[in-house]
Amino acid sequence: MTKQELYQAKLGTLEGALGLIRSGDVLATPFYANEPSGFLGRLHTIGPNVSGVKVWLGNTIQRYPFAYDKSLAGHIDILSIFFGKDCRDAHPDKRASLSPTNLSASADCVINTLRPNVFVAAVSPMDEDGNVRMSFDVEYSQEVLEAADTVIFEVNRSHPRFCGETAVPIEKASYLYEVDTPLPYASEIKPTPAEETIAGYVASLVRDGDCIQLGIGGTSVAVGRALKAKQDLGIHSEMITSTMGELLRAGAVTNARKNFNPGKTIGAFVWGDQALYDCLDGNENVLLRRCAYVNDPFVISRNDNLVSINTAIQVDLTGQVCSESIGTRPYSGTGGAFDFAYGARRSKGGRGIIAISSTTKDGSISKIRPVLDPGAVVTITRNVSDYIVTEYGIARMRDRTVKQRVDALIAVAHPDFRAELRREAERYGLW
Repeated sequence: MTKQELYQAKLGTLEGALGLIRSGDVLATPFYANEPSGFLGRLHTIGPNVSGVKVWLGNTIQRYPFAYDKSLAGHIDILSIFFGKDCRDAHPDKRASLSPTNLSASADCVINTLRPNVFVAAVSPMDEDGNVRMSFDVEYSQEVLEAADTVIFEVNRSHPRFCGETAVPIEKASYLYEVDTPLPYASEIKPTPAEETIAGYVASLVRDGDCIQLGIGGTSVAVGRALKAKQDLGIHSEMITSTMGELLRAGAVTNARKNFNPGKTIGAFVWGDQALYDCLDGNENVLLRRCAYVNDPFVISRNDNLVSINTAIQVDLTGQVCSESIGTRPYSGTGGAFDFAYGARRSKGGRGIIAISSTTKDGSISKIRPVLDPGAVVTITRNVSDYIVTEYGIARMRDRTVKQRVDALIAVAHPDFRAELRREAERYGLW
């Protein structure tokens, strides 16, 4: 049987794919544009006919009725290693459970917590070699696909073909159906004036030839644009963003000075604009690899001068960083924050940077706290913290006493909160 004949033999409809789901099944999907939006958008329609179905979900690119329909409790519920809005909304109703993990261990966590027996992914059309591609997200997709009993592909003719560990032989498919859905894009983010100021401080810590990792959000956008004047930057990052695409196209990123994977941009997933997708389509100098590799701190640390740049929800006066909860309430997840902070710490010449606005949006709460809020998750321990940057400057944590850290962090806190922070530091005996 030829590849095309095999493809045709597996070809069905979306309704046929939904009909494969049985009570007690555990489903998993990739994220970002490999999220099977057609399948997830109709999953609620089978809800009343099944029970005990679990879906591994993350920071979804759109809202899906099965996730927020309270009547489906016990019929279709959610598991996650990283909460997005659907997960946050479902959590108070006990329909969403978080499985904490570093992104480097995400595949093992998912498979060992509750193994998905069904894997559903949006993929590119089959190529001449008989492969479809999960071009946007391979963080744990390949491992979970291999562990599943049933593999369903939502073949989208709009999907490009990115390079790396993205190819999947058509033989792996149990069932497939075709859609013609426009590609989703990340929303354009306009940095605030404070974020622009923060970016200037962060850029001062980055040297020509450094290898960078960037997160997502206004601060990361501002930082990326502030780095356009740098030369021969490299990229080793879990996420490849629109801002990184700008750096590639501007020539600021060449990967020429990377001592590890020289000449190559390394990432695990892609989320951005059409210009980014066009830049990556068929580009053999940009390689997507699973997070067990990309986020392994010991792999990260093989890049000399690795600079990790992320954000956080709170930082306490000793340098503990919370990036994933508001008190006891889950907000996101650990993601790759610790992986890259520790990898940067071990990198020769590496730097780990947490870049945050000094207050919440309305200015009523300081993000630099005497102690973290009760129940707040410590994502990055104070032993690993390196630089904390706000719009008021740079605070160095590495190789500093607690008193030195307290002084440095109060100096970069919003002026309206500095006196209170000093009083609280005294009350808690942090001096």
